[in-house]
Amino acid sequence: MLGLGGVRVERPEAVGAAWDQAFGSDRPFVIDALADPNVPPLPPHITLEQAKSFTSAILKRDVEAIGLLRQTFKDVAASVRPRKK
Repeated sequence: MLGLGGVRVERPEAVGAAWDQAFGSDRPFVIDALADPNVPPLPPHITLEQAKSFTSAILKRDVEAIGLLRQTFKDVAASVRPRKK
């Protein structure tokens, strides 16, 4: 109705194509990305001190948060690991 372009992203491997579509669009563009509601997003340039505080806060809130922290660690590791071309 507003004339926006848009795409829904349901799989991690589709994120790159969604960004390509957004940057190639001739109008405002919305990316509707599904995410795991149990894994909070982290900023791309988180410091070690911030990571420690995040971990401490999560564990104080939920003793059974090990799975959440494990997935968060995987996400952070994936973001700093060199991508295969």
